[in-house]
Amino acid sequence: MTGPLRRRLPAAGGVLGALRARSELGVCALLLGVGALVLTDALTMDSVASTRGPVGPRTVPVVVGTALLVVAVALAVDVLRGGRGDAEGGEDVDLDEPGDWRTVALLVGVLLAFAALIEPLGFPLAGALLFWGAAFALGSRQHALGRDPLIAAALSLVTYTVFNTLLGVPLPGGPLTEVL
Repeated sequence: MTGPLRRRLPAAGGVLGALRARSELGVCALLLGVGALVLTDALTMDSVASTRGPVGPRTVPVVVGTALLVVAVALAVDVLRGGRGDAEGGEDVDLDEPGDWRTVALLVGVLLAFAALIEPLGFPLAGALLFWGAAFALGSRQHALGRDPLIAAALSLVTYTVFNTLLGVPLPGGPLTEVL
């Protein structure tokens, strides 16, 4: 390599050292790929004849995909010009401590249970279990007093009502809405 890029790359380590010095380019590639995928999907989707207003169903995906591409290019330019992200300092994060894999596993389990239960139970019940399970996985232990289940049920019902009634986005109601 010649020119200004050669001066910024570390002398030792060869190609592997150069890749480590520019590891942020991996994030750029990921953003570029996701942006291209979103734009491709948005531009190839079947147009919907009836829309509720001047903004069609393609607008948000096109804006998001374009924004992802712009951010990917801007980040790549910054990295190639010598910009680097700050090392993780954290507020009160101890970088020597291992990750809390129990919490991650609990959250993944709650999300998988929600995905499996949303059809048979409907959103109000499955959502309440999702919110309650997430609160439990993240450390809240107020379930004995009834606070967490009540907040989870209220949050789920409000979310269901907003999406189903106000926004016109139908969510599965399940047996609870058949009774009501």
